[in-house]
Amino acid sequence: MESNLFTPANIGPVTLRNRTIRSAAFEGMCPDNMPSQKLKDYHRSVAAGGVGMTTIAYAAVTRSGLSFPHQLWMRPQAIPLLRNITDAVHAAGAKVSVQLGHCGNMSHRSTAGCTPISASNGFNLYSPTFVRKMRDDEIVAMSKAFGDAVRMARDAGMDCVEIHAGHGYLISQFLSPYTNRRRDRWGGSLDNRMRFMRICMEEVMKAAGSDMGVLVKTNMRDGFKGGMDIDDGILVARELENLGAHALVLSGGFVSKAPMYVMRGEMPIKSMTEYMDSKLLKFGVRLFGRMMMPTIPYESCYFLDDAKLFRRELKLPLVYVGGCSTRQAIERVLGEGFEFVQMARALISRPDFVNLMREGRSDDSICCHVNYCIARMYSKDMVCFRRTLIGDKLYWECDRLESLWEGK
Repeated sequence: MESNLFTPANIGPVTLRNRTIRSAAFEGMCPDNMPSQKLKDYHRSVAAGGVGMTTIAYAAVTRSGLSFPHQLWMRPQAIPLLRNITDAVHAAGAKVSVQLGHCGNMSHRSTAGCTPISASNGFNLYSPTFVRKMRDDEIVAMSKAFGDAVRMARDAGMDCVEIHAGHGYLISQFLSPYTNRRRDRWGGSLDNRMRFMRICMEEVMKAAGSDMGVLVKTNMRDGFKGGMDIDDGILVARELENLGAHALVLSGGFVSKAPMYVMRGEMPIKSMTEYMDSKLLKFGVRLFGRMMMPTIPYESCYFLDDAKLFRRELKLPLVYVGGCSTRQAIERVLGEGFEFVQMARALISRPDFVNLMREGRSDDSICCHVNYCIARMYSKDMVCFRRTLIGDKLYWECDRLESLWEGK
């Protein structure tokens, strides 16, 4: 069957030049919560590398939604700098989107400016911090903040927005029975747990109007016992389709409970803690990191079996993400009826991977899935590290050629 990888396709009113999307993997390139030249350079390189659309990672819709001090906060001051990025991406021939979300309990008072909020009271071991249940008026106000963020995205020249309703962030915290223990109209049954998602989507679709594409990242399953499973995930996806979403990004996992279910592979704990400033946090992660972030083996197209269940139930365009770092994997996904493929780690090691495939020069992104990029990005920024064999010794090579050192 002839490949449709390099054919145009639509997300709502927006046409992408091909079926590839740079997923909203956190870049760590927003010091003081503002876009940087480094962020612009990276997304421009991905656009010039041939991708259909690049997605600027996680932009918090309010300050309370920030989980890191070097994360984007969607506010009026950021619009001119974001406009510089969208102009550069458009000049390279690609579309551009921004992921909008709120981290809920995945924050700390020092970053959020308040006690972290969530669907229910609790304690987040990963921050670590106590978490406060949101009031009714705060829930409604937060839905308005999502709409306001979409309007700012339009002002910044974005073609699309991606609403983050997965991975255990705030919308996902309302959807999951693990984090939503409320007994009011926002909790209990799945229908009630979807209420916050509904009012957020109503504001988003109203703000998006007729000229912006709206994608939603949603969990197929949370990835652990006691979380949302596949049957509820399909019901949530159907509801998003009914609410007018133009495309769904099918993912899974819970950052505060099953982080490696999202990314797969092993988290290099020693390297992760090397970048941490807090000695207490560094000690705690080194001591308990393996227990908090257990390894889940990486395999190509690791979400595909679950995603095919959603493909059979839904009519809207679906974006597959998870383990697509070779052309063989991408073609396998497109052959199963998915309209688009998202990738992130593959485009860190080779921002021009799409052009390399199109020109027949390479079908492999050379990503070796060791997750050093992830270990670093939470404290510093996103950089690719690759295994390099020199003689009989194994080294880790930094993509920026900053250093070359022996690894284990």
